[in-house]
Amino acid sequence: AGSSHTCALTTAGGVKCWGRNSSGQLGNATTDNSPTPVGVGGLTSGVGAIAAGNYHTCALTTTGGVKCWGFNPSGQLGDGVLGDRFTPVDVSGLSSGVSTIAAGGSHTCALTTAGGVKCWGNNSSGQLGDGTTDDRPIPVNVSGLTSGVSAIAAGDSHTCALTTAGGVKCWGNNDDGQLGDGTRDNRLTPVDVS
Repeated sequence: AGSSHTCALTTAGGVKCWGRNSSGQLGNATTDNSPTPVGVGGLTSGVGAIAAGNYHTCALTTTGGVKCWGFNPSGQLGDGVLGDRFTPVDVSGLSSGVSTIAAGGSHTCALTTAGGVKCWGNNSSGQLGDGTTDDRPIPVNVSGLTSGVSAIAAGDSHTCALTTAGGVKCWGNNDDGQLGDGTRDNRLTPVDVS
């Protein structure tokens, strides 16, 4: 579920979405809101998981690739081009090798089969974890997390990872202490949760 839209993964591996569609987040080649589910263009099968940000949506294919659609002023769709997309586009460099995806407010992250984390999109609070606050329209490696990660989760402007050793690391916005490191300082690279 995103901010004002919802999506479902069918048992056939297709994706259907409904609700607000002002930025194409329903993926049906229109910007018309829909009070009932509509099929996402080109995704009637072959999808293994879905994730919704505030106004964008992404799908992980059964072959380990990532496709995204919807709102894209910060590059959260990951295809290297800014501007909304009304149907799914391939995320640059991630046509295979991904095991899990997570969508934040305006950023997206992927866990690779090698246990690394890559993120893209809005980075105003450091939520991409690459040591900068520069938005990234294509995936970048999260600093220090090229391996050893087993799960990821994304909040509105922060991201966290569960390591294979059972530890937790977070990065990004920390106004309310959501990174768990005992401070309220934003972190541009992963820090250990206390």
